Amino acid sequence: MNWTTLLRETFEYQYTVAEKLMDMVGDGELGWKPTTGSNWMTVGQVMHHITNACGQSCKGFVTGDWGFPADFDPNNIPPDMMLPPAEKLPAVTSVAEAKRLLSEDRKLALDMLAQCSEERLENETARAPWDKMDMPLGRRLMEMAMHLNQHKGQLFYYLKLQGKPVNTMHLWGV
Repeated sequence: MNWTTLLRETFEYQYTVAEKLMDMVGDGELGWKPTTGSNWMTVGQVMHHITNACGQSCKGFVTGDWGFPADFDPNNIPPDMMLPPAEKLPAVTSVAEAKRLLSEDRKLALDMLAQCSEERLENETARAPWDKMDMPLGRRLMEMAMHLNQHKGQLFYYLKLQGKPVNTMHLWGV
C-alpha cells in the first residue's frame, strides 16, 4: 500500500464515522459539556473543532498556507493562541452547519492529497507551527487524520456521557 491510498482511505473513513456521530446530536444539545472538571469544550465546540481538525492543517502542510496574517511570525506563536481555553473556542450553531463544514473539510483534505505525488508524500519533510520536528509529509497528513479521529472519539464519549445509546460499533462506524 502506498501513502496516497492509505491516506485517502483513512480520510474517507474518519470523516464518514464523524458524520454518523454528528447525526446523533440534536441542535438543543450543542451547549452540553461535562459537569465535572474544567476547561471542557461544549458539544458545539467539539463539533466545530472536528470540522477543521484535518483538512485545514493538510492545506498548511501541502501548500505552506496556514491562514496566518501576513505579519504573523509562525516561529513565535503565543501559547494562548496555540492552545486557548475552551471558552474561547468557536462553536457550530446547528448540526446542519457542522455537517456542511465537515463536508467542506473532507473535500479540502482530499484536494490537498490529490496535489501530492507519492514521491512527495514519502520524501518531502514538513514542519508544523506547533512542532518544529521534521517529518515526512505523508506522516504529517496521517497525523491530521489521527487528530480528526481523536476528536471524533471525544464526540463519541460526550454522547455516551449524555446517556445516548452508543457503543463501540458507533465509535468505529459499524
